[in-house]
Amino acid sequence: MAAAVEISTKRSSSVSEIHDASVDIPTAQNAAADADADGTVKLAVADTDETQTSDQITHDDQKLRNGGSGQTSNTMGEDGGADYVGISEGPSPRVNHGRKVSVLPLVFLIFYEVSGGPFGIEDSVHAAGPLLALAGFLIFPLIWSVPEALITAEMGTMFPENGGYVVWVSSALGPFWGFQQGWMKWLSGVIDNALYPVLFLDYLKSGIPALGGGLPRVMAVVALTIVLTYMNYRGLTIVGWVAVLLGVFSILPFVVMGFISIPKLKPKRWLVTDIHNVDWNLYLNTLFWNLNYWDSISTLAGEVENPQRTLPKALFYALILVVLGYFFPLLTGTGAIPLHQDLWTDGYFSNVAKIIGGVWLRWWIQGAAAMSNMGMFVAEMSSDSFQLLGMAERGMLPEFFARRSRYGTPLVGILFSASGVVLLSWLSFQEIVAAENFLYCFGMILEFIAFVRLRIIAPAAPRPYKIPVGTVGAILMCVPPTILICVVLALSSLKVMIVSLVAVVIGMILQPCIKHGEKKSWLRFSVSSELPDIHAAVRENAAVRENETLIM
Repeated sequence: MAAAVEISTKRSSSVSEIHDASVDIPTAQNAAADADADGTVKLAVADTDETQTSDQITHDDQKLRNGGSGQTSNTMGEDGGADYVGISEGPSPRVNHGRKVSVLPLVFLIFYEVSGGPFGIEDSVHAAGPLLALAGFLIFPLIWSVPEALITAEMGTMFPENGGYVVWVSSALGPFWGFQQGWMKWLSGVIDNALYPVLFLDYLKSGIPALGGGLPRVMAVVALTIVLTYMNYRGLTIVGWVAVLLGVFSILPFVVMGFISIPKLKPKRWLVTDIHNVDWNLYLNTLFWNLNYWDSISTLAGEVENPQRTLPKALFYALILVVLGYFFPLLTGTGAIPLHQDLWTDGYFSNVAKIIGGVWLRWWIQGAAAMSNMGMFVAEMSSDSFQLLGMAERGMLPEFFARRSRYGTPLVGILFSASGVVLLSWLSFQEIVAAENFLYCFGMILEFIAFVRLRIIAPAAPRPYKIPVGTVGAILMCVPPTILICVVLALSSLKVMIVSLVAVVIGMILQPCIKHGEKKSWLRFSVSSELPDIHAAVRENAAVRENETLIM
């Protein structure tokens, strides 16, 4: 997904092997020693200088690591200039498993995780009319997208590894809830990804009627899934640059349509609304489905070039791209042609293009819609598969999930995610969207709790990018999206609610079963030595508070 680049760091770290298990550890002011359950002993040294040193001894191998760390608070899109130090850790060596992802491919990967273009937003006009549709895609991002993107930027740079939101929740609430987060988010991602081969074929069936159903459609879904899965297998750099090309192809026809429509625009058409006949369920679900999943990119943080700088910047640019990519096509479509509100359903933009520019523009829009579904598929599968790899690196899943192909991609994670897509592709569009929204909401609640809790229990932990609000501000920022989540959950049908709750219960049973298999040595588990201790700061905070209590 990115061109060949060299990873630049502001500070270098040297690693030297120590073979004497009885080596003395130098003491320093403000040093704190911790002992992990697995026998790992860590000494974290805090300095008032610009640098910080962390020495570790493990029973397997002992390493002395030197480097610097710093915590800065900066606005989204700016460079914090800090290395990955985990929580109260020295810089952790980042092993290069292949080419790293740079800013431009990352922007378009986020674009496809969240949006993919204005395809699917037509129902907002059908449900509420032009005025509320336009207002929704300006106001809703402030309520949902901006808080989620900001939290992703802070937590993603705090934990720039492939576990993403799983690591956030695990560090704040413990491994049980971290696993539940991983299960619900992975399942909602796979359910969401099952949409895209189906939607791709829906755009083609008008020209190829055989793809409308039966065996030809099933074979086409399987073949398309295999091709796109192979693309993920070949490497994240390929996926990233494919996302860039598909993104440009998806956006460009709407830019052309916008210029052509200028002489036909009538601003009074934008003001049409009937507040008494709004389908609030359809309206809110359309906005929510088209403006969520900002956090998905966090599961690729371990593959990003200089994530402390790149991730916040990419989220900032992607947020602008997504909002403009929704708002201006709506502005064009509702302002340039007479309003027929009942016709504004999925795919109506192709008819709008024909009215404004002719048949050639309609075909371009339809082709862009089909390609957009391919882009969303490869981006979502990358996120889902690297999440499984990240969980395995943290010991939450069996070790074989951490295996990489020769291209650096998570081989087992890709196969599991692809299998889930094929199994779920028989569901209807409405069932898929409703089920994944329900599970996604549960996962987001855990993320908000983890974000606030880490602000409280580990306020001094290194955050290369930090939202410039205090603890109270962090809590208040989570209130509006939490209310929205409650509304979405309340609007769910009984069938969707039961199916989703069953999925949640399966996760709660699955985690103890996996841990039992680990104790019985039925499956092999391991924690990557490259990753820092995510609970060190919590223990240090507790120790400091205990000392303060004793002094008082």
